[in-house]
Amino acid sequence: MTHPSNALREIEDLPDIGIHMPDGCRLSARVWRPVDAQDDPVPAILEFLPYRKRDGTATRDALTHPWFAKRGYACIRVDMRGNGDSEGLMEDEYTQQELDDAVSTIRWLADQPWCTGQVGMMGISWGGFNSLQVAAMQPEALKAIITLCSTADRYADDIHYKGGCLLNENLGWGATMWSYSSRAPDPALRPNWRELWLDRLENEPFLPSVWLRHQTRDAYWQHGSVCEDFGAIRAATLAVGGWGDAYKNTVPLLVEQLDAPAKGIVGPWVHKYPHFAIPEPRIGFLQEALRWWDHWLKGRNTGVDQDPDYRAYLMDGVRPQRWYTERPGRWIAEEKGATTHLPVQTLALTEDGLGASGALDARIRSPHTCGMEGGEYCAIWLGPDMPGDQRGDDALSACFDGAVLSDDLDIVGAPRLRLRVSADKPQAQIAVRLNHVHPDGASTRITYGVLNLSHRDSHATPSALTPNVPFEIELDLDHIAYRVPKGHHLRVAISSAYWPLIWPSPEATELHMTNGEIDIPLRPSSGDEWVFEPADSETPRDVDTLRADSNKRRVETDMNTGETHLIIEDDFGLITDKHHGPTHGGTATEKWSIHPEDPLSARGQCVWTQEMRRDDIHLRTVTTCEMWSDINTFYLKAKLTAYEEGTEVFSKETEDSIPREQM
Repeated sequence: MTHPSNALREIEDLPDIGIHMPDGCRLSARVWRPVDAQDDPVPAILEFLPYRKRDGTATRDALTHPWFAKRGYACIRVDMRGNGDSEGLMEDEYTQQELDDAVSTIRWLADQPWCTGQVGMMGISWGGFNSLQVAAMQPEALKAIITLCSTADRYADDIHYKGGCLLNENLGWGATMWSYSSRAPDPALRPNWRELWLDRLENEPFLPSVWLRHQTRDAYWQHGSVCEDFGAIRAATLAVGGWGDAYKNTVPLLVEQLDAPAKGIVGPWVHKYPHFAIPEPRIGFLQEALRWWDHWLKGRNTGVDQDPDYRAYLMDGVRPQRWYTERPGRWIAEEKGATTHLPVQTLALTEDGLGASGALDARIRSPHTCGMEGGEYCAIWLGPDMPGDQRGDDALSACFDGAVLSDDLDIVGAPRLRLRVSADKPQAQIAVRLNHVHPDGASTRITYGVLNLSHRDSHATPSALTPNVPFEIELDLDHIAYRVPKGHHLRVAISSAYWPLIWPSPEATELHMTNGEIDIPLRPSSGDEWVFEPADSETPRDVDTLRADSNKRRVETDMNTGETHLIIEDDFGLITDKHHGPTHGGTATEKWSIHPEDPLSARGQCVWTQEMRRDDIHLRTVTTCEMWSDINTFYLKAKLTAYEEGTEVFSKETEDSIPREQM
């Protein structure tokens, strides 16, 4: 039986299909597929995650996978081993075991009688990462992928290190996984859920300790970094990202480096799928993905191979806000390549500001509270996480202002800074922001970059600085597409600290800058060059809300000690799934503390609570962790406690000390 290409098919939702790995480990898959797929087989789309299909991603899954299934696909959402309802144990992110399991799952899918043998892989964040990594392993059945909010370089562009600086997200996201992976399987699906849970708790690693033991770009980070061999990816690749996300550089990089068919889309969004992302405008991502799948998995001529290589949303410059529900702007389209071919305007950093060449002799010794207006590294929870008004951080930085613009300036690409600089200590860091300054002085961050100056020549083999001896650096800021309106002006702000985005150098440092310039990539546009269909999705998940979610962020200064504290409080609410029954929810608190004059006062603390109820079963886990340092060593401490019906059933603690390596 053959269905018309536009006919919607009746589907079934199978909550727990077992897929057995070669070593016998059973992975649990939720499958949406046409009810007649046995008679009329369909291609398969795999999403392979640790985030729990039964509760963790159930809300977004409901909007996405049934939509594709009704249009002639089998959508398979698999819990990775050691997570959700799957057996086994998880050791780390992107291990060879994880990737081998994904390849085995793809082979299993291709062999099913309800599958045509053609498989695609899709995912955002973790699922976007492993889609690229699995594609590089070239499983025969994998013909196409859609990777969202992902990276090609695990060291340079993930949540651990940036520019060779230690991101505080290394602890923050490690705390998240410490909590996420502490949860039990759904007792309704696994009769031996308690045994699996306790085994999981006993063996769960505290990953920040693992990640912090690799402070340079060594073999650990090379594994899973597809930039090591772009040619290994042969599957057609649609890459999607957002200017409000942490992973701004991957889409243009993949478009320009992959030999396989590749297209890129970047919108104004934070770390979300574009059919329900914020800020708007959203796009018809599902329709765009369907065109991709139909072309590469069904052989239909949907025209995706003729689409522009790179479509990006050029945002209008607006006043700084901690959160945007909408960003005005327009879609631009590059037929071939992404941005490296675009012209640049070179502006010199001088004592008179930003513009024509001139002398430069500038020093900056930033308080360690500089960076408090930088916002969250990766905005995901929909709280007040975007960069705020930069005037506070600008006041703690060396600033170079350009002339008032006589016309709109459209910046598209990655600005590049070249700087001659010295530091008065053997270890130092630099943070560079390109800002949009409004007529009344308000300052909006356009884009930024950071660099551990010990990594000035190499992330693999860093070396200490010779104090007060100048050297040259080049630093690419993150990709962006942004219009600075006429009557406003540009500012380059440079600081020697950027807390709490990056962990501080062990000593307060002064930077001395004696020559510098910045290349601004330009691409003028007059209006929309591409129009997407409006956002569509499947019917939202049906839930009862027992406690609404909320997100708070505040800065406090202790007038006695002089310390500044950034406190983030996220309540993810408490809901009951009306379809299959469990109640689940959680809370998280982060506290980042530092004294403006003492980098060794830096401290991060994270506390997470997870709760699950099923009939008369009530489970809860509480995880805590903290980090601090002295001049030579990082210190970590973490605790995990699990409760059943309010009674403690498991607890473990871990402590670690790790030498600083030019960090």
